[in-house]
Amino acid sequence: MKLVSFAAGSEERLGLLAGEVVVDPLLASGNRAMFASALALIKSGAVGLSAARAILANPPKQACVALKDVVLAAPLRPATILCSGSNYKDHNAEKANTPISGKEPEFFVKTADCVVGPDEPIAFDERFSKKMDCEVELAIVIGKAGRFIATDRALDHVFGYTIVNDVTARDRQVRRTPEGMTWYELGSGKAFDSGAPLGPCIVTADEIADPQKLKVMSRINGELRQSSSTSNMIWSCAELIHFFSRNFTLKPGMVIITGTPAGTAWSADKELGGKGVTQPGLVPATRYCLPGDVIECEVENIGVLRNPVAKAEEAAARIGA
Repeated sequence: MKLVSFAAGSEERLGLLAGEVVVDPLLASGNRAMFASALALIKSGAVGLSAARAILANPPKQACVALKDVVLAAPLRPATILCSGSNYKDHNAEKANTPISGKEPEFFVKTADCVVGPDEPIAFDERFSKKMDCEVELAIVIGKAGRFIATDRALDHVFGYTIVNDVTARDRQVRRTPEGMTWYELGSGKAFDSGAPLGPCIVTADEIADPQKLKVMSRINGELRQSSSTSNMIWSCAELIHFFSRNFTLKPGMVIITGTPAGTAWSADKELGGKGVTQPGLVPATRYCLPGDVIECEVENIGVLRNPVAKAEEAAARIGA
């Protein structure tokens, strides 16, 4: 099952995607406790999923609207996005690395303030960053609470999966000492307005047989920049759930993002330690993202998350900030 959120007047509503039709389960059932939002459905557990599937099997006509006629929002606005950096070997090979890169998951956090939805703009503001990079990432949506979760039971805690574009201000992230050591300032470089486009939908876990066998790609202005598989992660989804659950009680609606493969603009930036590695079949970046660019992040079996880059004042006007 695929969940979306869509604009309905002044509110965002949960939708169930049935091909090219969006079914409004709140309108179909009147059950606000279960269907007011994706988070409400996630918290309702197996009971909610069963009720949603029953609605999808026989949706009332008045609860259906064509997908082309709705404006999609982010399917979920998680209060906490737990992030793992440097989780693909090929990405580590194209950039400057810290002493822990590839040895343990790099841990940083984004918040709901970073989230924008499909087709909403990524804000570019030179006062903040002149080196804005984009990264396609598989995102795990937690469905069942737990702390110190064993790796072999970790996927039992997954509600579903979505896509996050881990937008990064490289000139704020990457710091280098005169001696040549690299370290990352992951707060300033990762957490900012529009720094986490998310969507276009959440796919429930039962539709993803193995999260380590998904193709991940990104395109900028139609050019293929990243193309890899989640099989190339250093730490699997299950291992990341275990890792983050040491620090936090993972709760329904939390999101974990899992790292990005090679093909970032960072690879071409020798000033920040880019190594100029060219990946076969990819169009190498020659610059960072600028207003007017269109970023498409794709994960197999989930869909395509598309976002334009716009000047900050234009982005603010478009998203109603």
